[in-house]
Amino acid sequence: MTQVMVRYWAAAKAAAGVAEESFDADTLAEALDAVRRRHPGELTQVLRRCSFLIDGDPVGTRGHDTVRLAPGGTVEVLPPFAGG
Repeated sequence: MTQVMVRYWAAAKAAAGVAEESFDADTLAEALDAVRRRHPGELTQVLRRCSFLIDGDPVGTRGHDTVRLAPGGTVEVLPPFAGG
């Protein structure tokens, strides 16, 4: 398994109670499953509305199980933001 940093922003950060934490995961789907196991409450609901960046690149509509994570990489969890 690959160790990656997951960074939470806005509502995701509030729901997680931390700004970032590390997980062992090879794909975005595995990382998000680990996040849900660690934070089974409100964060699970927030994740449904989030978009994700992997090392600065948007995931877009790609299947999360197809998005590979690099060792030491970063997953940014971005809830919808109000305003511009």
